[in-house]
Amino acid sequence: MRAATLVDKRKIELKEIEETTAKSGEVLIHVLKSGICGSDLHAFEMGQPSGVILGHEFCGTVLDPGNRTDLKEGDMVTALPISPCGHCPACTSGNPQYCKETWKEAVGLSLSHPGGLTNKISVREDMVIKVPENVLPEEMAMVEPTAVALHGVHLADIKLGQKVLVIGGGIIGLISAMLAKKEGASFVAVSETNPYRGEKALSLGVADKYYDATKEDMMVEVMKDTGSGFDVVIECCGNANAVTSSLLTVRPGGTVVLVGVATGPISIPTVIAVMNELTVKGAIAYTKEEFETCMQLIASKQIEVMKFVDDIISLENVQSAYERLLSGKDDAVKILVDPNK
Repeated sequence: MRAATLVDKRKIELKEIEETTAKSGEVLIHVLKSGICGSDLHAFEMGQPSGVILGHEFCGTVLDPGNRTDLKEGDMVTALPISPCGHCPACTSGNPQYCKETWKEAVGLSLSHPGGLTNKISVREDMVIKVPENVLPEEMAMVEPTAVALHGVHLADIKLGQKVLVIGGGIIGLISAMLAKKEGASFVAVSETNPYRGEKALSLGVADKYYDATKEDMMVEVMKDTGSGFDVVIECCGNANAVTSSLLTVRPGGTVVLVGVATGPISIPTVIAVMNELTVKGAIAYTKEEFETCMQLIASKQIEVMKFVDDIISLENVQSAYERLLSGKDDAVKILVDPNK
């Protein structure tokens, strides 16, 4: 079968691979749609791990339910792509996202488990969830990034009427902004270096204001709009400039949630966090409960995620899609892949 395979820095090739078959304790799934995630873009830029078949945001139909008696062939499902151990303190407390085993055999993130950039995948049976009726596979492929955003928003503990800044207008940032409004924020802004994405945050109605992060007077604007800074800042980039900006734009005593993942060490002025007694939290992935909550929010139309989808492409166009998302000259934030095209 065909698979879009990462082979080097910024290089994905379409290859023929051995067909995936059902494994013990896993469900075999025919992939219908798979999303390109920000972490996929990091892997693409680094070219690591070489040979990986990316795609951990997906929806498909059951080919072989394995031991799952509640599933049958043809059922539409999605899944948490993670591989937690199930018995450590993180897992038993309901937080598998920081289990030390979570990413070792993650679907679309490890060499052992190909992701949705091919049309058949095998997923741990306890991570597979049957999707509600009357939903599109495209919508269910958006559950995973929505859950990442929801987890960050939950950690932010936004209070009614608070002012929130989201740093980064990629898919996680825009969904975070949308959910911050849903939580009751009275003013939600997005800062971005890409003006196309910044304007998109406004046109989609998820932000009240867009700050151009390249402008030297951005802080002047922030203080004019907020008085002493934002109550909450959700950082969705993961680079030094973005993290520093989060510390500068939050008010004294405020909360910063770091959702963006840095791929290496970064230098930031922690003295700001100390002098202003900031609460700084890291956020990684989501709980299973949050994942299921996002499924229900999407299925019940309480939130609209398809407005973020810019394109649905074939495997042949995966390389150009990755380049497009990294160009900084396009407003695209989410591209889905149909591996059957």
